[in-house]
Amino acid sequence: MSSVSIANQSADAPRNLRIALIVIAFAQLMVVLDGTIVNVALPSIQRALRFSTTDLEWVVNAYSLAFGGLLLLGGRAGDLFGRRRMFIVGVLLFATGSLAGGLATTSTWLIASRVVQGAGGAIVAPTALSLIADTFKEGAARTRALGVYAGAAGSGGAIGLILGGLITNYVSWRWVLFVNVPIALLLAIAAPRVLAASEARTGRLDLPGDRGHGRHDLDRLRPFSRRHSRLE
Repeated sequence: MSSVSIANQSADAPRNLRIALIVIAFAQLMVVLDGTIVNVALPSIQRALRFSTTDLEWVVNAYSLAFGGLLLLGGRAGDLFGRRRMFIVGVLLFATGSLAGGLATTSTWLIASRVVQGAGGAIVAPTALSLIADTFKEGAARTRALGVYAGAAGSGGAIGLILGGLITNYVSWRWVLFVNVPIALLLAIAAPRVLAASEARTGRLDLPGDRGHGRHDLDRLRPFSRRHSRLE
């Protein structure tokens, strides 16, 4: 291997693997946590924005559907346009949705913001996982990173419920959304400094197929929505 190629690899390598792991883990934690952090705040949201009981469930469902329906598209976008680049795009999109949701004054505004959050999360989650392979060498370092990633994913739901309750009780329901903004901005700033870059690939996004996946998720959810409406 020539000295030039070695120098290029050194320049592309992340400067601090520990910080790189923290960035990836916190990004995954933020995405998973946001699936549950609003649950405890739902009664406060309902009173503030005058949600009907039936529509209130869409504060949670809008995020889950956007996240699940666009997850394959987010991973494919990372492969085509570069995983680190799309990771940053996803984090900033997530921050935008969080800020908009915290500022919401109507139910429609909040639900639309949750869709934007879900779309950002659908980009962050698969690219974060792929960045582990790009950033950490195969062996003990990668195994450790995957363990931390799995731990963040597994604990995010429980942490979201606890954190959502504390924030709602002591601050405001709006801060269950605002809290993501500074975290996401820090992740976006740190990512290009510590995460390895990947080359873009040729190909195209499978938009029709991904829309079909999203419709499938929505169809699965409709019976539960109808059942909930009948119970009312």
